[in-house]
Amino acid sequence: MAWPVRVTLAASVVVFLAPATLAQEHEHGAPRKIGTVHFATSCSAAAQKEFDRAVALLHSFQFSLAIQGFNAALGADSSCVIAYWGIALSQWSNPFAPGLKTKAQLEAGRDAAARGIAAGAKTERERGYLLAVSKLYAGFDTVPQQARLLAYRDAMEQLAANHPEDHEAQIFYALSLSASEEPTDKTYASRLKAGAILEKLFREQPDHPGLAHYLIHTYDVPPLAPKALEAARRYSEIAPDTPHALHMPSHTFTRVGYWQDSIASNRAAAASARREGQTAEELHASDYMAYAYLQTAQDLNALRVLESLPEIAARFDPKVTVSGAAPPAAGYFALAAIPARFALERRDWRRAASLELRQTPVPYADAIIIFARGMGAARLHDAPGAAASLFALQDLRSRLEKAGERYWAGQVEIQRLEVEAWADLAAGRREDALATMKSAAEMEDATEKSAVTPGPLAPARELLGEMLLELNEPARALEQFEATLAKEPGRFRALYGAAHAAQLAGNRAASRKYFAELLKVCDHADSDPRRPELLEASQALAAD
Repeated sequence: MAWPVRVTLAASVVVFLAPATLAQEHEHGAPRKIGTVHFATSCSAAAQKEFDRAVALLHSFQFSLAIQGFNAALGADSSCVIAYWGIALSQWSNPFAPGLKTKAQLEAGRDAAARGIAAGAKTERERGYLLAVSKLYAGFDTVPQQARLLAYRDAMEQLAANHPEDHEAQIFYALSLSASEEPTDKTYASRLKAGAILEKLFREQPDHPGLAHYLIHTYDVPPLAPKALEAARRYSEIAPDTPHALHMPSHTFTRVGYWQDSIASNRAAAASARREGQTAEELHASDYMAYAYLQTAQDLNALRVLESLPEIAARFDPKVTVSGAAPPAAGYFALAAIPARFALERRDWRRAASLELRQTPVPYADAIIIFARGMGAARLHDAPGAAASLFALQDLRSRLEKAGERYWAGQVEIQRLEVEAWADLAAGRREDALATMKSAAEMEDATEKSAVTPGPLAPARELLGEMLLELNEPARALEQFEATLAKEPGRFRALYGAAHAAQLAGNRAASRKYFAELLKVCDHADSDPRRPELLEASQALAAD
């Protein structure tokens, strides 16, 4: 698959390997500093050492290396049946990854759990782990994924209750709480419960990779993100030899608008992922990095990320489903999102409308390009172009619904409504446009973004604010930009929109406040060319 990019700023299977092979890979391929974990087992001392290392790797979502480690434990002690639990859970891969698990993953995980159960665990506790992980796979051909996640969560709750002294049981139970919470649950009850468990244990085990990691994921929603800052600062120090530990802090930094910290995290993560051959993880980190560059008007650096995609894509093998934290879907997502963001964040509508679509096995990744093209066409008053995108988005939404991808069908519907709203506005249907844009904003408010993305391609309330400016309602527009900033602090377009709307509404204090914040966020911005919004901000503040 070729990804030609020529742009300027002016125009626009559970595999049981032989022990000798395992030992060689373990010696030469495994990272060194991965944190401190002890998961008590009934295995031999030699197997226990391999097992603890494998669990530490699992906690940082280094799934292929973890599977190798659990196999190494079996190689050291064939009666170390609990190792099959580790293999089965590793096959599930990232519990926060987008979409449904593949059939190959499900079969491999089911078989590993079944093999462990059949072999007979030495203790009731170890049998409990095996029975719990089997819930993720039981009846996967007929039982929906969310139902299996809840069954696993309930089994882990019972295991943790039966063994309160077992910190690992508490940790994996907390993870199951966060990973199974519905994105429409705005009480965040499961996340808060998980966070309470993890915070207590993190104070007791400050070098545990899973505790720092899962606190970041657990609090990866706007109202809770500041609670993860300590874990975000610590995780890359706990497990610096794992690419995901270098990337994960940027989830929190993105949520709180710490853009330079996010850039630093993802530069390190992308380089580490490249060294480890985790190309999907490299792409995922690159998407977060590009997003941060664009929020700070470092467009030349964002362009460099964009221009790096052909070389990275040439190394991307979507057949590798269980490797690092990012699955193939995350790679496809990033390959679509980065060029779309580069156009949309800079309001380069012609570039957006002319983006090239390369169909992938991931409909919601394809929707990114189609949405950007549709938004670009609508802003350019290209009715046929917008209509084509609307038809394609509707088709993708239907395909996702039929595949059982309810969450992503909803995300694509939000994108479809946004394009429809701006197409209506271009056609002079002002009331229809505003009503449709409000519907998109309400839908987006009712859910959460996936961990696969640093943020929406264009937040719905930000788009609503821009539409209200078009309709000469700056005071109402300001409300929408401020609502966006409450969820997405430090967003360039929302800060500029708020400043401009306040200026038009005669709210001098608010205008100065947001123009000043915009300049502060963009203190690393390109000087040549400098975004016109920054020139406007400087002039507005100098004039007062």
